[in-house]
Amino acid sequence: MGRPAKAVKKPPVPDGTILDRLFATVEQRKGTDPALSHSARLLSRGTAKVAQKLGEEAVEAVIETTRGNRDGVIAESADLLYHLMVVWVDAGIRPETVWAELERRQGTSGIAEKAARAQPVVRRLPGTKKVW
Repeated sequence: MGRPAKAVKKPPVPDGTILDRLFATVEQRKGTDPALSHSARLLSRGTAKVAQKLGEEAVEAVIETTRGNRDGVIAESADLLYHLMVVWVDAGIRPETVWAELERRQGTSGIAEKAARAQPVVRRLPGTKKVW
């Protein structure tokens, strides 16, 4: 009789927990040496730069999407999610507050949810015209 075949261990299937781990890593890098950490460097440059980088990554994701470049969309999506985590750390936002907001919205029509949002109050200086 032969030996039983060894079970092949499959790598874990990636899931959303990577986002929590990514957030924790970015949060740990805050305030550390900017020469040693890209996250620390970004955070040390201030909110405007952090927001700018998020915007750049969003545009790059849009460009790859319009090109139909699946691999590019995947790569830029990863960059976008990373930079979103940097924004959250900079703003003091915990992922669970965003997850709770997503949970709150689940099961609600996107159209109904958007309609329920308060319309912004637009104030103009006296004597000025509405421009749109």
